Amino acid sequence: MSEKPVSFRTPPWLARTGGRDWRCASAPADVRGFHAALPGYAPTPLTELPELAVESGVGRVFVKDESCRLGLPAFKALGASWAVHRTLTEWTARGDGAGPVTLVTATDGNHGRAVARMAHLLGQHAHVFVPRGVHPRAVAAIAAEHAEVTEVPGPYDEAVRRAAEAAASPGAVLVQDTAWPGYERIPGWIVEGYSTLCAEIDEQLAAEGITDGPDLVAVPVGVGSLAQAVVTHYRSHPAGHAPALLSVEPAAAACVLESLTLGAPVSVTTGETSMAGLNCGTPSSIAWPYLRDGLDAAVAVDDADSARAAARLAVLGVSSGPCGAAALAGLRATLTGAGADQRRTALGLGPSSVVVLLSTEGAAANPYSSATGH
Repeated sequence: MSEKPVSFRTPPWLARTGGRDWRCASAPADVRGFHAALPGYAPTPLTELPELAVESGVGRVFVKDESCRLGLPAFKALGASWAVHRTLTEWTARGDGAGPVTLVTATDGNHGRAVARMAHLLGQHAHVFVPRGVHPRAVAAIAAEHAEVTEVPGPYDEAVRRAAEAAASPGAVLVQDTAWPGYERIPGWIVEGYSTLCAEIDEQLAAEGITDGPDLVAVPVGVGSLAQAVVTHYRSHPAGHAPALLSVEPAAAACVLESLTLGAPVSVTTGETSMAGLNCGTPSSIAWPYLRDGLDAAVAVDDADSARAAARLAVLGVSSGPCGAAALAGLRATLTGAGADQRRTALGLGPSSVVVLLSTEGAAANPYSSATGH
C-alpha cells in the first residue's frame, strides 16, 4: 500500500534561476579507476521504487543506496580513500618524515570512521574529533577502527577547529571534508572522490534506458562537499540535458539554505537533530560557489520528516539512516503541501520526470535510526 504524506505547511525552501545553465570543469578522470582497483569495490545499487514515483507524481524514482560502500555503511569512504591516497603520496614525495602519519579529522560520524578505516588499512594512525550530539555507538564505531577519539563538548565547527589545531603537530596532517580559506586542497580531493558515485549513476541509468540522465537529483547537505561533487558532475557537461539539483538539510542546521537566501556564505547556530551527519553550521568554502551557482533549489526538513522517509524506504527494501532518508524527505516536502505546484514548476518536474535520490547512509551508520524505531 502506498503512503501519501499529508502536509499543509510551506517548508523552508528557496528556488533560484540559472542553475541548469551554469557550467564548470569536470572531476579528474582517474578517480573512478582508483576506486575500481580497491579491494571490495563494487558500484552501490541504484534501486527503482515505482511506489515513490506514484506518490510523487513523477515518472520514475531511483534511490542510490549507499548503505554498504567499501565495507562501510555510508558513501564517505569514496572521498576519504582518494584524499588519503593523494595526501600520503604527496607526504612521501616531500620526505616529511619516517614512520606512520597521524591523519586527523573532525566528524559527525561517517567521514571520521572512513578516514580511520583507511589509516588502519595503510598502516597509519588516526585521531578523530567528535562534536556533541553524536551517538555513543557511532563514537564507538570510530574507535573500533583503531582511531584515537576525542569528544568535544561543542558543535561540529568547534570539533573542526580542535582537529586543525591537533594537525599542526609534527607527523600529523588534517584530512577534513570541509574547507576554509587557506585549507582547500585536501577537501578538494575529498570532493573529487565522490565523483565515482555520480559516474555509477550515469551507467546505471543508461542500463535502464535513461541515456539523458535524471530530471532531478536530491542530495542531503551538511557542509556541502557531496553537493559540490554532484553539481560538478551535472554542470560539467558542455551541452545536453541538465537536471535540476535540490539540496536537503535539517531545519536545525540549514546553513546552505540560509546562505543562499542571503547571497553569501554564513554560519548558523545549529540545534539537535537525528540527522547527525548533516548537523553542520558553515558551508565549505570551496563548495559555496558551486552551490550558489549550480543548485536549483534548497529545502530544509525536520527530524520527523526524515524518520517517516526512513520508515517508508525500509518498507520498500532500502536501508537508510536519517541523513540518507533526508533526500526522500526533501522530495516530499517539495512536492506536497502549500505551494507544491509552484515548487514543482520551478524544478521543471512533470508526470514523466526521472528523479534520483541520494541515500547517503544505511541505518547501520546512525544509531538514531534504531533509537527512533527506524
